[in-house]
Amino acid sequence: MSELLIVIDMQNDFIDGPLGSDEARLIVKPICGKIESFVGDVIYTRDTHFENYLETMEGKKLPVKHCIKNTYGWEINKDVLKAGKGKTKCIIDKPSFGSFQLADKAAEGNYEKITIIGVCTDICVVSNALILKGRLPEVSIAVEEGLCAGVTPESHKCAVETMRMCQVDIV
Repeated sequence: MSELLIVIDMQNDFIDGPLGSDEARLIVKPICGKIESFVGDVIYTRDTHFENYLETMEGKKLPVKHCIKNTYGWEINKDVLKAGKGKTKCIIDKPSFGSFQLADKAAEGNYEKITIIGVCTDICVVSNALILKGRLPEVSIAVEEGLCAGVTPESHKCAVETMRMCQVDIV
């Protein structure tokens, strides 16, 4: 069975930067272990913004500069990136929560199963899981709940339930 692992936004700004959290820091090592032991392709996503971020719609609603392209905060955590050496298919820069480019890339691979891990459960993970489910309704899409972190533990749980209701497998 051909499988794809999607690692959502495991960037420095979401781990120990301005939008970092204890929950995100706690999943770094387990995510590295998952990537290292995974048999299949790996795709990473990077939340990608520019210097004018605070002028954008998202920046007006979340006025915290983060993941500005070519900054340390924008980079994927070095250990998480290293874990995928030799199996990384690509890194997709996404300017919004969900990525149609990611869904198209997943569709090109004819995968039978797609597993999603990363941050933030309640924003980018849920957005991409639902886009993937809509684009590939007959593909098994799973989210590993313990390898995701939300903005808050409560919003993480709500996002998990939303995905479960939309027939995303929660493991």
